Amino acid sequence: MSAAASGPGRLLHALRGSPALWWSFVYFFCLLSGYYVLRPVREAMGASADVEAVFPPAMIAFFGAHGMPLKDFTLQVLFTCTFLIMLLLQPLYGALVSRYPRRVFMPVAYGFFIATLLGFYVLFDSGVPGRGMAFFIWIAVFNLFAVALFWSFMADVFSNTEAKAYYGYIGAAGTLGAFLGPILTRTLVERIGIANLMLVSAGFLAVCMVCLLRLRLWAVRREREQRLPSGEVPMGGGVLAGLQLIVREPLLRWLAIMVVFGVGVGTLLYNEQAAIVRRLFTDAAASTAYYASIDLAVNALTLVVQVLFTRLLLSRFGIAPALLVPGVAIILGYSILAMSPLPLMVAIVQVVTRASEFSLAKPARETIYTRVGREWRYKAGAAIDTVIYRGSDLTIVWLHKVLSAFGSHVVFGAGLLVAGGMTLSAWRLLREVDKLPAERGHGDVEAGDQAPGSGARTAS
Repeated sequence: MSAAASGPGRLLHALRGSPALWWSFVYFFCLLSGYYVLRPVREAMGASADVEAVFPPAMIAFFGAHGMPLKDFTLQVLFTCTFLIMLLLQPLYGALVSRYPRRVFMPVAYGFFIATLLGFYVLFDSGVPGRGMAFFIWIAVFNLFAVALFWSFMADVFSNTEAKAYYGYIGAAGTLGAFLGPILTRTLVERIGIANLMLVSAGFLAVCMVCLLRLRLWAVRREREQRLPSGEVPMGGGVLAGLQLIVREPLLRWLAIMVVFGVGVGTLLYNEQAAIVRRLFTDAAASTAYYASIDLAVNALTLVVQVLFTRLLLSRFGIAPALLVPGVAIILGYSILAMSPLPLMVAIVQVVTRASEFSLAKPARETIYTRVGREWRYKAGAAIDTVIYRGSDLTIVWLHKVLSAFGSHVVFGAGLLVAGGMTLSAWRLLREVDKLPAERGHGDVEAGDQAPGSGARTAS
């Protein structure tokens, strides 16, 4: 039977045989639906010409007095502030997951997100100045922390073998949510207004809360059956343990380096694409249609690969193809763009880059966390997906400012080097992954509990 013919059948069979997969499917679907309902609001705030809606009056006056009108540096200021907030939140998150068990810190985190959405409902309903900046930063924090928590939790629920079989399908649920969210926003925003979209998103997060409470039962059962360290007790450790582990552990270092280069590839392409669109499309409707077509193509290709091929690759060949194939494809794409940066080619490379990240690279990286301890998953994994990710994003945004002065050919030439770095770091990461056991077995200790200086720690 072909992959195309067996993919949907395998999905239905897996859903029938695993209630935990059902709950995970609904969880990730609602999580990304809730996020993508709000994503257009963030984009609108970032592109808003109404600077008073985006920034607080005092901030506008301060920058204006120093000869730096915020309307000319909106995105740069927003990205910089987002990174600084990430740095401040990292030790708070570390303290939460260190001192409280899973049954406490996960509901608290989602409860915080729901409560703040209710607060944004009031801000947008009242038209409070500066609401745009607060919301832009909040949704960046929400997207990274909530998704990082989700995948860390999945490694508590599923074994490595199950992760290879299921993560592609779970990712597909998120892609369906990514389809639904913008449709809801487009349908509802003119009828109910932006403020009420906050309530729609909060409703999706409430369903996520129910799902995680149900899935906790399977996580507890798996830990008891396999005699793994329990997530029902605080994991302990320092509040900055995640960043310390990344510095100390070769596997986590290469994982972080791969994420840095991966973000670099996407951010360079995104910013140069925006510059090309501004030059070639003077009509707002035409540029909007161009972006909409790209988003549709990305989600469609991602869904096809997730349902038909991700499970096949991960189960039969491990994570190597899922990590290396996207890098090779992106190197080829950037090589073409360096020679001929046409809008159509930019769109094609954008689609391939984003779809390969969502459908292959991300599920492959997340399976690694099923083979290591909880401190690596909840602390180091979250640090990579938040501080490291946003720090790379911020660096590349400013780097693009410099490179763009020399033209698209130089930008894409630099992107080719970044894509090469991403592929090399993926290869080095695979060498470290080979040192891990296939599964965390009976009586395994937490990777973070090993003696310092022992190299790439396993859970054995």
